[in-house]
Amino acid sequence: MSDTNIPSSLDNSDSVQHQQIRAIFDDKTITIYQAYNNEIADSALLAQTFIPPLFDLERMTWIKPSFLWMAYRSGWATKTNQERILAIKIKRSGFEWALKNSTLTHGKNINKVMPVRIQWDPERSIKLGKLPYRSIQIGLSKEAVEKYVNEWIVEIKDVTFLMKEIEECVKNKNFIEALAKLPKEEVYQFLEEPPSNLWSKE
Repeated sequence: MSDTNIPSSLDNSDSVQHQQIRAIFDDKTITIYQAYNNEIADSALLAQTFIPPLFDLERMTWIKPSFLWMAYRSGWATKTNQERILAIKIKRSGFEWALKNSTLTHGKNINKVMPVRIQWDPERSIKLGKLPYRSIQIGLSKEAVEKYVNEWIVEIKDVTFLMKEIEECVKNKNFIEALAKLPKEEVYQFLEEPPSNLWSKE
């Protein structure tokens, strides 16, 4: 099965906007994903946040609401220091603060004062091939990292086993089962009007 031949009932790529935030969310929280090594993951699960010095507050940290983009970035949780996949519920108010205090990494007009970077990369199929629409990646630095660690995080769960289950289905070409196991992401509904500079012209 090719990336463009996934059943339409499970991948309606033709109806997806070129840039669209899709995520698991409820009234108060949105789930994002990050990949870490065992030491950082175990510490975060125990503390339900990220603790220095294992977690470097001075370094930009990237959060991703797309499970499949996390699978692509981590190589199904096989890349060095990305062996554990964490599903992190954060406050929607914090998520939207990040978007409002961001600058796009695309183009020449990067505002280096802003504590958040936005990057739109091709979304990934169940086989991790490129899809014809973009998924958001959010880089937190400076005060945004402090807020993320100390104010926004509500819950941290380990979803490495789920990612490995889905990978095994893909390896066995059980694509329908793999897609059925995916977290059910929906188009994100903003609490407030999204910033106009969020969208890339690329």
